Amino acid sequence: MTPVRTNKGLSQRRAEALLSNDAVVVGCAYESGTHRERVWLGCCYDRAVHNSPARSGRGGPPSVSRREVLKYAVAGPVLVSLGAVAATLDAQKASAANMRLIDFAERLVPPDQIKSAGYDGALVYVSELRPGADFDFKPVTREYADALRVAGLHVVSCYQYGKPGWPTPSDYTRGYEGGVADAQTALRLHAAAGGPDSAPIFFSVDEDIDLNTWNSLAVEWFRGINSVLAVNRTGIYGHAKACGWAIRDGVIGRSTTAGHGWAWQTKVWSDGEREPAAVLYQYVIVTASDPGVPLGDTHVDVDEVLAADFGQWDFER
Repeated sequence: MTPVRTNKGLSQRRAEALLSNDAVVVGCAYESGTHRERVWLGCCYDRAVHNSPARSGRGGPPSVSRREVLKYAVAGPVLVSLGAVAATLDAQKASAANMRLIDFAERLVPPDQIKSAGYDGALVYVSELRPGADFDFKPVTREYADALRVAGLHVVSCYQYGKPGWPTPSDYTRGYEGGVADAQTALRLHAAAGGPDSAPIFFSVDEDIDLNTWNSLAVEWFRGINSVLAVNRTGIYGHAKACGWAIRDGVIGRSTTAGHGWAWQTKVWSDGEREPAAVLYQYVIVTASDPGVPLGDTHVDVDEVLAADFGQWDFER
């Protein structure tokens, strides 16, 4: 590789061309003007700067995209090897390989049974129980969350109160103010269960919405959530297109694993599509026609882990 010395005026296109050839960039700076680059591996979105607060990372495994190499080079003359970046990405993929979580559809499962069945953790609900439901997993208790962690299992927070076909409609239908209220509830219950203030919360869009519904209702609900949690702690559960729309509109945060964001994709309504930036993929779902996976005295959904940082509580960010 041939080192290339650049000046402050380096253009984005020129810098990316150098990096695409695995060049070493010395002392470069990239100016983005009044826009912020939302760059995830495999997808780049140029979004206007938002006013919502964003918390910077606090350690954990480094994850650097090629464009982020440019951003961090402004500190002064540095020598960056893309070989080291590639090694980091390979290590992150390996650490997530073959990991599976469960999420609850009927009843709680004791942590020891989750572990003995070969699962690596569980998604827990930081939402209230809706009227008419008798689930024992909403909201998650501090006792249960602690028991999961003592057993060496990962914990991830998610939120869903309303649901189609129930007296309480889907949460996203409540718009911006509903998003504010739901985020406040989620934040309170997450903290009460022992959840850290660095972990995201995944908010459910649990039906087959189209783009018009996203643009007219759901995205405003997420913006209300952002106003409380900030974008960097907001996640989505939904079908492949909904996850993609959330990324496009900049309403969910980024994982520290390069190329991934806080998207938990469900197989349902995705028509075989996959969102490449997702950190979780729900591939077994309890339905009226499919009992899911039997575990203990109940049945559970099963989720594939797609990134080293998938939103788990015990991860340094």
